[in-house]
Amino acid sequence: MVSLLDSIIGPRLDRAEIQQNEIRYGAPGFFLLVARLLLLVSLFVPFWHMELVAPQYPDNLHLIAYVNHLAGDVSEIDSLNHYIGMRPLGEAAQVERSIGVYVLIGFVMLLELASWVHSRWAVLLVLPALTFPIAFLVDLHLWMSHFGMNLDPNAPLSNSVDPFVPPVLGTGMVGQFKTIAQPGLGLILSSIASVFMILALYFHRRAYLPLLKAQKAQAKA
Repeated sequence: MVSLLDSIIGPRLDRAEIQQNEIRYGAPGFFLLVARLLLLVSLFVPFWHMELVAPQYPDNLHLIAYVNHLAGDVSEIDSLNHYIGMRPLGEAAQVERSIGVYVLIGFVMLLELASWVHSRWAVLLVLPALTFPIAFLVDLHLWMSHFGMNLDPNAPLSNSVDPFVPPVLGTGMVGQFKTIAQPGLGLILSSIASVFMILALYFHRRAYLPLLKAQKAQAKA
């Protein structure tokens, strides 16, 4: 059990060696710290924004998605969607929004653990948070596809709009509406955090892989 735990944690360093190579051994933890802070900030800002442009709305309509709730002109958009047979936006991603805050906090805790692991297991701890921005966009696309491709045929204006899938990023057309989808500050911050995680893994490998090799060579000897 002890050997298994040691293999997961990786080689330990004495304080003298750390002080002699502060940048080498401190870089992975520093980059993971920055990533954790960025993820925590992203909890409080929008992750995604869509603007619906139409002549009858001079100020356009705005849909703003946080990690745990929707904001903006949700009621007005739902009213328009009702006529073409689309379900209310609040019915989408209910599970994701209910656990979103806890998931991000969980990512922060995993990154904290990764900063103490000096073996390849650190990659597994970092990977969930690293891939979160992509997972967010993929999940958003799947929900938009599900809602847009499954319109109620009995809706008043069901024949006026063909099934559609608005792009999660960029511009598109839904009937007479133009959609403009952009990443929110939260998604941008989490993406930047992913870059810092990649840097952390690079410097982690650079710092600890030689120690692991030396440890294995010593064990064989």
